[in-house]
Amino acid sequence: MLVVVRDDDAGRAAAGTALDVAAVHGGTVDALYVVDTTEHWDMAVERHERTGETLVEEVEARGAAADVDVDKWFRYGTAHDEVLDFAECHDADLIVVGSARRTGLDRLVNPETLPVRVQRGADVPVMVVGPEDR
Repeated sequence: MLVVVRDDDAGRAAAGTALDVAAVHGGTVDALYVVDTTEHWDMAVERHERTGETLVEEVEARGAAADVDVDKWFRYGTAHDEVLDFAECHDADLIVVGSARRTGLDRLVNPETLPVRVQRGADVPVMVVGPEDR
């Protein structure tokens, strides 16, 4: 199963849910962090790399505590494209992604969120987890 690792409450909830499902069903988790390269500044990319490394290590530690094997992965590019490509290349059975609550204005300005794009493009089931789901 693939969990999209993100630096927000919804991302942490998604990781927890993926680990819970894997523990119950004896599965493994691929923890994927995508470094957004739309920001072409070296400092921004380096900051995303450091954040991603910390986050996937947290998922790995939580997995070890739950006796779940976690493989850590990094990709560079646009998040939804990289998630969909990874899921296909690694034969993911399920994609777990967090989704934060959004206000009316945010929904109008940014209608195409990562979870929506992943759901629309995935060939496997997608579980969307909100921050309140944990």
